[in-house]
Amino acid sequence: MSAPDGPAAAAENPYQRGPDPDTSQGTWGAVAAVPGYTAEWAAEGAWMGHWLASFGFVVIGIDTNSPNDFDTARGTQLLAALDYLTRKSPVRDRVDPGRLGVLGHSMGGGGAISAAVRRPSLNAALPLAPFSPSQNLSSLRVPTMIMGARDDGTVTPSYLDGLYGGMPTGTQSAFIELTGGGHGFPTWGNSNVTRRIIPWLKIFLDNDTLDTHLLCPSPADRSQISRSRTKCSYVPPGGTTPQPPSGT
Repeated sequence: MSAPDGPAAAAENPYQRGPDPDTSQGTWGAVAAVPGYTAEWAAEGAWMGHWLASFGFVVIGIDTNSPNDFDTARGTQLLAALDYLTRKSPVRDRVDPGRLGVLGHSMGGGGAISAAVRRPSLNAALPLAPFSPSQNLSSLRVPTMIMGARDDGTVTPSYLDGLYGGMPTGTQSAFIELTGGGHGFPTWGNSNVTRRIIPWLKIFLDNDTLDTHLLCPSPADRSQISRSRTKCSYVPPGGTTPQPPSGT
């Protein structure tokens, strides 16, 4: 991933962070994450929490009130986690309440959709192999990337096609289908996942368009992608025009 291009870039965008950022300065965008049905955060998502944090995001991973909670309940708990993080947590003065996102896997992906539908002020949503039986995406306005796997027999490609097709055409969104990994593709250190979600979070939480080329006009390194749909070019809340990477 690209790092800020010197002091001038930092002055233009105070939110821009490179890998292994200086955590002593500024405020930070944050992501609340929830695992799938019957799963625990420590077993399913903790690897991703540390990885996201290394790129300059505050991450709060949660377990649900009941492991059997459905999508709407998981969405409620994601929003509660963000409210705690920005209002009561020990790091609340380091988190920018105007730069928040949600992430979830399977039923937790449905939770991320539920949270985004109910709180359109969120900046980004990342539903991974989402199962969303209770949601109507026709009112979704939050920039949302849905990711699935071609060999997922639980949340199938056809199911995700229908889910993504229900989203408004004007919503900034993307659909990425990996060639493999099954339903559990986001539950281990899968670089095919992280190399797509980091640019999404950078664009919409950090107003950082330096890595937009990894998604547009089509995702870079398509060797592990069977299908994709993108709505380029993506414009962050600050309206920054995407720039090409240095040296091109």
